[in-house]
Amino acid sequence: MRIPTATYRIQFNPEFGFAAAQSIVDYLKNLGISDIYASPIFKARRGSTHGYDVVDPTQLNPELGGQEAFQPLIDTAHHHGLGWLQDIVPNHMAYDGQNRYLMDVMEYGPNSPYFDFFDIEWEGPEELGGKVLAPMLGDFYDRCLERGEIQLSYDESGLSVNYYGLQFPLRVESYGRFLSYQSGRLAQHLDKRDRTFIKISGILYLVKNAIVDLQGREYRDQAQFAKGLLWDVYQDSDEVREFIDQNLVIFNGTPDQPSSFDLLDELLSEQFYRLSFWKVGAEELNYRRFFTVNELICLKVDNEDVFDQTHDLICQMIKGGQFNGVRVDHIDGLYDPTRYLERLRDRLGDSYIVVEKILELEETLPPGWPIEGTSGYDSLIQLNGIFCQQENQDSFSHIYQQLTGETTPYTELVREKKQLIADTNLVGDINNLARFLKRVCQQYRYGRDLTLYGLRTAIEEVLIAFPIYCTYANEKGISERDLAYVQEAIEAARKRIPQLVNELNLIEKFLSLNFEGSLPEEEKAQWLHFVMRLQQFTGPLMAKGLEDTLFYSYNRFISLNEVGGSPGHFGLSVRQFHQRQQQRQQQWPHAINATSTHDTKRSEDVRARLNVLSELPTEWETAVNSWRSLNGSHKTVVRDRVVPDANDEYFLYQTLVGAFPFDDSELASFSDRMADYVVKAVREAKVHTAWLRPDADYEDGFVAFTRAILTPGDSNAFLKAFRPFQQRIADYGIYNSLAQVVLKLMLPGVPDLYQGQELWDFSVVDPDNRRPVDYNLRRHWLHELQHWAEGDRPGLLQNLLEYRRDGRIKLWVTHCGLAARQAHPELFEQGDYQPLFARGTAEDSVVAFARQQGNQWVVAIAPRFLTQLTAPGDYPIDKVWADTTLTLPGHVQNWQNWITGETVTSTEDTPLSTLLATFPVAILIGEAAD
Repeated sequence: MRIPTATYRIQFNPEFGFAAAQSIVDYLKNLGISDIYASPIFKARRGSTHGYDVVDPTQLNPELGGQEAFQPLIDTAHHHGLGWLQDIVPNHMAYDGQNRYLMDVMEYGPNSPYFDFFDIEWEGPEELGGKVLAPMLGDFYDRCLERGEIQLSYDESGLSVNYYGLQFPLRVESYGRFLSYQSGRLAQHLDKRDRTFIKISGILYLVKNAIVDLQGREYRDQAQFAKGLLWDVYQDSDEVREFIDQNLVIFNGTPDQPSSFDLLDELLSEQFYRLSFWKVGAEELNYRRFFTVNELICLKVDNEDVFDQTHDLICQMIKGGQFNGVRVDHIDGLYDPTRYLERLRDRLGDSYIVVEKILELEETLPPGWPIEGTSGYDSLIQLNGIFCQQENQDSFSHIYQQLTGETTPYTELVREKKQLIADTNLVGDINNLARFLKRVCQQYRYGRDLTLYGLRTAIEEVLIAFPIYCTYANEKGISERDLAYVQEAIEAARKRIPQLVNELNLIEKFLSLNFEGSLPEEEKAQWLHFVMRLQQFTGPLMAKGLEDTLFYSYNRFISLNEVGGSPGHFGLSVRQFHQRQQQRQQQWPHAINATSTHDTKRSEDVRARLNVLSELPTEWETAVNSWRSLNGSHKTVVRDRVVPDANDEYFLYQTLVGAFPFDDSELASFSDRMADYVVKAVREAKVHTAWLRPDADYEDGFVAFTRAILTPGDSNAFLKAFRPFQQRIADYGIYNSLAQVVLKLMLPGVPDLYQGQELWDFSVVDPDNRRPVDYNLRRHWLHELQHWAEGDRPGLLQNLLEYRRDGRIKLWVTHCGLAARQAHPELFEQGDYQPLFARGTAEDSVVAFARQQGNQWVVAIAPRFLTQLTAPGDYPIDKVWADTTLTLPGHVQNWQNWITGETVTSTEDTPLSTLLATFPVAILIGEAAD
C-alpha cells in the first residue's frame, strides 16, 4: 500500500480543470507534496463548482477536460513521483435531467433496469400514488403551470417537460394522449393509404395497446422503436411536423388562462414523477436525499449491481495505477457502511482508503473497518482546541450572556436545533420511518395498539436524542459500542416523553435487535431494515441541527463552531491532546490530518486569529462594547426588530477579526464577500430568516449594516477603532498559524493542505473558500525562498519575520516540514509518539512532542498563548522564553533544525531560548548514538 507523505486538496471546477492542475504539478512536487487529493472528477451537472452532483460515474467530467486532459495530468504527476487520492461519492447523484440513470427510471418506471438504482420508496405516501416526488419548482405547482413556466417540448430524444434548465422525459404511454389530441387535423392532410398515415397509426397502436402488457427489455425496445419511428416521421413529413408543433403550442397553454393548461396538467399526472414546489420535499418526500438537498438523490449502493456500476471506473483507475487511494464521502449516509467498506476493500485491494466521518468527543471509529482512518475532522478539532485558553471559558460565557441575553445551556440548544430540523426539513423522512414501523409492529399483539402518531413522535425524539452521528448495526448484529449509544438515546427520550414509554420500549427492542423467540427470517429482515433505515437519518439530523444551524446561532466563541466540533467544550488541554495523538498512533496511524477542508466553516488562519481572543476576554469585551456603540446608527428597525440583533452582530465582529485582510487593496472585495456571507450565515442560523422562509428585510438590513461599517473613510469611526485591535490580534494569529502548521506536519497521520493555504488565507465557508488560487505567485516565492536559503538562511529568516504578513513565512515553514517528511518517511509513517512538557515560567505556552523510529528522532516545538509572553509586534524568540526549558529525548547529541538550518546540542534541560533562538517554531531531527 502506498501511504501518502502529504496530500494537497484540489477543488476542480470548470475554471480549474485537468490542464490547469497539470501546470502546478512541478510546484506541488517542489513544495513537498506526495499525492494530489482531488475533489470528485466524474461527470457532474453542467457548471458544477464542486463535483458532488455527479450525473455519470462511468466517465470523467468533460468540463474538466475529460480523459484527453486527464491522461497528460496523471502522466505528469507520475513523472514527478506524485500519487493520486480520489474523493468518491457513493451515497448520491444529482437529481437532474442530465442523470441518464434517473431519467430512464422516470421514463420507463418499473421497466427501467435502474428502477432499484435509487433510494426511492415507491410505496411511500399515498398522496404520491406510486410516483417519485420531484420537488424542483420555485413556486406552487399550479402557479408555475399557469404562468407557462412548465413547458412541453419535442426533439430527437422524444417528448419532455421542461422547467427552466430542468428537463424530464415523458413516459411513452403519454405519446398516445398527445398524438390523439385533435388528430383529425392531421387526418385531413393524409391519405389513409399514405405511408406516413400508416406509421402514425402504428405508433398510436404501439403506445396505446401493444406496449401495455409488455415488461422489461421488451417494453423498452418497443417504446424506443415507437419513439424512433415518430422522430423519422417528424423529420420527413411537413404535415406531421406542423401537427406536433401546433399540439405543443396548445398543450403549453396561455398564461392567465388557467383552463388552457388542463391538457398539460393531465399529461403530467400520468408520469412516474410528480413535479412540486421545492418546499414540499421536506414533508412528502419519498426518496432519500443527501442531507436536505432536494437536488441530490441517494443511491442503493448496498445493491451489488449498483455498487459495480457506480464503482467500475474507480476500480479500473485503481487497477491501472491512475488512482492510489480513495476518500469516501459521507460514509454515514450508506445503508450498511461496514459492508460497503468491506466490498470496497475487496474491489480496490491494497489501496489507501479514508472516510469522511465526524466523531464526537469520546467516540472512536468502528475498529473493524478495513480503512486507514478518517479524512481529518477529528485532528482538525484537536489541533484547534489546544490554542483555545480553557480557563477563560466562564469569562466568554459571561460576555456572551451579557451581550445577547442567551442563557440556554448548550446541550439544550443542541436538542432545540435538532428538533427544529426534525420538524421542518426531515418531516417526510420521519413520517416514512413511522409508517414502516407501524406496518411491521401490527404483526405483533404488543404493537397493534400503538398509533402512527405515537410511533412518529417517539421516533423523532429518539433521533433527536442520539448522541453521535451514526451507529452501524447490520445483519451481523449490533456492537456493544453502538448498543450503549442506543440505550443512551432511549433513556433521554423516556425523560422527554414518558407518556410514550410503550412506543419507546418497542423502538428500543427493534434498535437493540432484541428478537423475541424464533422470529421468522422475513420478520427479522423487517426489524433490521427499520434499524438500518433509521441509522441513515441520525447523521443528517445531527449535521443539519449542529453544523448548519447551531454553529451559526450559538456564537459564544465561533472558532470552536467547526465541522466535527463541540463548541460547548471550550478547547482542549495539552494532556488531552497528547492522549489523543497517542491513541491515533496506535489505532489509525495513517489517517489524514487536516486543518482546512472544502467544508470547514472558516479557514485555519481565521481560526488561528480567533483563538488569540480566548486569551484576552477583558480587552475583547471592552472592544465589542465600544464597536456596538459606534455602529448603533447603522442599524435599522424592521417590524419592531433591530437589525442585526445582538447575536448576529457579535457573530459579525468575531468574523471580521478573523477574516479581515492584511492588504488594504482587498477591502472592496472583502466587503462584497462579507455581504454574501452574512446572508448565508443568518439563513443557516434559521432565527430571523432561513432557506425555507427567507426574510429579505432582515437580510437586506444586515447586509446594509455590514457594508456601512466596512466602508473606508474618515467618517468611519468603527474602522479607526477596529483596525488597531484587529491588527494586533492578527499579528499574534500569525504565530498560532505557524504553530498549527508544524504540529499538523509532524503528528501521526498524513498531513493535508487545502488548496492555496500554504500562504495566508482568510476564507469563510464555501463558496468563499473556492476562490481562485494564484499559483504563479506561490511558485515564484517558493523558488526565491529556496535560493535565498542556500546563500543566507539567517538573512532569510529575519526577512520572513519582518515581512510575516505577506505569507512567505507560512510557505517556508510548510516547505521545511514537508521536506523533513520526505527525507524521513519511515520515521513519520511508523514513529511512535512521546509527549514533551516544558518547565519554567512559560511552560504553558509550549506544545512539544517527539517521535521515534529506531534511532531516528524528530521533535516538534510550537508556541501558543503568546499575548502574556510578548508585547505586540515582538517576536516570540530568544529571551522571551526566560527560564523555560525542554528536555530533549533519546541519546541524540546534535539536532538539526529543519527550519533554521541550525545545529542544536542537547543538554539535560535545553533552554527554549536556545531552541527558539531565531525562529518561533522548530522541527528538530536527530539520530541517536548506537
